[in-house]
Amino acid sequence: MKKQEIRTLFKQKRRALTPGELDLRSSQICERLFANFQLEGKTISLFLPIERHREINTYEILEKGISIGTRIGIPKANMENFCMKHFVYESPSQLQLNEMGIPEPNSGKVLKDSEFDFVIVPLLAIDSKGHRVGYGKGFYDRFLENCSSKCVTIGLHLFDDIIEIDEISSHDKPLDYCITPSEIHRFERK
Repeated sequence: MKKQEIRTLFKQKRRALTPGELDLRSSQICERLFANFQLEGKTISLFLPIERHREINTYEILEKGISIGTRIGIPKANMENFCMKHFVYESPSQLQLNEMGIPEPNSGKVLKDSEFDFVIVPLLAIDSKGHRVGYGKGFYDRFLENCSSKCVTIGLHLFDDIIEIDEISSHDKPLDYCITPSEIHRFERK
């Protein structure tokens, strides 16, 4: 499938989820994340959900991470150059919605891309090699380019579907893992 077709399909699938289904799937993914990855004392990048797009609720991951001593960087997007920088999460008061409805920090200590042990990556769909389809602006591909080679990338997917993507470019960065409500997929880096 072409990326635009994939985006349309999975946006429709998200809209079809009831609020209860979205909450349940989000909780199942959070449980799998903490049961299978050692995040205590680590530095992670964590996106916060665009609620109008029915994205996975990552606030549960934020709260649990803070409770075990995880240092969490929240991204802030630069819409002019499609890059992001991360601020250490300190409190809800530092967050505000940007023009796209993304909760972002408006202040705080900036983290270097190379400081992350784990990056939690949003996606609409994923293939069997770990290539993802996002919203198409390339924010995460640019960011991951600057992360350490030891940094572990984990996509969060509300559905169990693994699809075929017809258009993989050299800029697309495959993920190491993808967590769905019912399983964890591990991908081999080349």
